[in-house]
Amino acid sequence: MRDKVFLLNIQWSKLLDFIKKEDIYKSINNIIGDIIRVIIVLILMYIIIKIGNKIINRFVEKQSKMRFSLDEKKSKTLGAVSKSILKYSVYFFGIFIITEILFGIQGLTFASIGGVAIGFGAQNLVKDIINGFFILFEDQYAVGDYVTIQDKGGIVESIELRITRIRDFNGDLYIIPNGSIREVTNHSRGNIRILVDIDIANDENADKAILVIKETCEKFKKENKNVVDGPDVLGITQLKETGTTIRIVGKAKPMTQWDVEIELRKKIKDELDKENIRRAYPMIRISKEE
Repeated sequence: MRDKVFLLNIQWSKLLDFIKKEDIYKSINNIIGDIIRVIIVLILMYIIIKIGNKIINRFVEKQSKMRFSLDEKKSKTLGAVSKSILKYSVYFFGIFIITEILFGIQGLTFASIGGVAIGFGAQNLVKDIINGFFILFEDQYAVGDYVTIQDKGGIVESIELRITRIRDFNGDLYIIPNGSIREVTNHSRGNIRILVDIDIANDENADKAILVIKETCEKFKKENKNVVDGPDVLGITQLKETGTTIRIVGKAKPMTQWDVEIELRKKIKDELDKENIRRAYPMIRISKEE
């Protein structure tokens, strides 16, 4: 009788061990299954964003040919914002699904957690998004504009719901939260002033130099489509030891002022060279000691 009881206990122990192993196997299978589902969700998120960005890019490219189209800067801005909305929407729903897979948290619980997070730590995020909408609706600036935001100046590369990216002329990229933007100077709205100073030698005939520069400016205006007003010779603005400064001013289309100034400066130099009018040069005085 005792032997039978002993054998029964052994068999029962083996059965319990088998059940425990089955539970472990099920747990491992569940974990592997969850990991696979999470990976699938991440892949789908990546694919949706990639395909969505391509569709948005095609729309931006084709909209210029439509009957009612936006200008190039506004269409690029709309494209950048659309990409931002798509990205954040995919991230939100992706995190929701992954959280439900891993922890079984349902939508209401997830929404509650999101509300608590906003209440305690996401005020800046909401502020950035709201200010981003105001920037877009008020058309404060667009992609491609030359702006100064606070003390950061450069070309706007993208406008997103939360941030604005601008790149300065040294190549540095500034990422500015929209909520921190208080003051914006847009240098791309309206015609931009051009200013060129030409220094000639003090012993040259200033009237002759001014006449040559005026004729050059008249030809330049006819040849260059980016010139809106002028360029006109303002006159002599400085008398220095090294030379006499003649200033030329005018107006050019936005974002073309640098190219216009460079080209005008070269045209004036070539014409002055033809007339043998020398530019200013440093004077070196040599005193003889007695």
